[in-house]
Amino acid sequence: MGKFWERFFYFFTFLTQGSSFLNPRAYAILHRMHHAYSDTEKDPHSPHFFKDVWQMTMHTKDIYLNYAKHNVEPEKAFRGNYPEWKTLDKISDMWVVRLLFGVLYTLFYVKFATSPWQYALLPIHFFMGPLHGAIVNWCGHKYGYSNYDNDDHSKNTLPLDFLMLGELFQNNHHKKPNSVNFAQKKFELDPSYIIIKFMSLVGIIKFRKQE
Repeated sequence: MGKFWERFFYFFTFLTQGSSFLNPRAYAILHRMHHAYSDTEKDPHSPHFFKDVWQMTMHTKDIYLNYAKHNVEPEKAFRGNYPEWKTLDKISDMWVVRLLFGVLYTLFYVKFATSPWQYALLPIHFFMGPLHGAIVNWCGHKYGYSNYDNDDHSKNTLPLDFLMLGELFQNNHHKKPNSVNFAQKKFELDPSYIIIKFMSLVGIIKFRKQE
C-alpha cells in the first residue's frame, strides 16, 4: 500500500472506530505476540488463563497501553513493518476526543432513534474495537471446529463468518498467518478477502505474495 492510501485508511479507521480507536503499532505488536505465544502464558489474550472474557480483556488492555504509550519496548522480533502516524495517534488517544465521539453517537440516537430500547445499542458504538477483539480472541480459541493441529486451542467458530468479517477463522489463520484469505475449505467464506481482492484489482494494494 502506498503512502497516500496508508494515511487514508489510517485516518478512515480512526474516524470509523472513533471512541474505541486502537493504535495500529500497539495492535500489531500484540497480534505478533499472540501468534508467537498462542495459548501459552505469554499470549496477551488467550482465554485459557482467565475465568471470564472481562478478565482477559483487562489483561490485554494493560499490555496494549504499555506499547501504545511506549512504556515498554517489544521484543526485537515484533518490531517494525507497521504504519505509524504519531500526530494522529496522540490526538486519538486524548480523552476529550474519545468523549466527543461518544457525545456525537448519543446525539445521533437522539435525532434518529425511533424507540427508547435502541439506546441500549450505544455501548456497542462506544466500545466497538475492544468488543470485536474480545469476541474474536475468546470465541476463536474456545468454540468451533479445527481444520489443522496448530499446537494451540485455535478454532474456526463460524463457517460463514459475516459476524466478524472472517476473523473467527482463527484455526485457519494460525495455520497460515500470512494468507489474506482466512477461509481454507470450500464451505468457508471470508468476506474480507473479497474486499481485499477488489482493492488489489483497482490498485489500492499490492500483494507481496499469495498463498
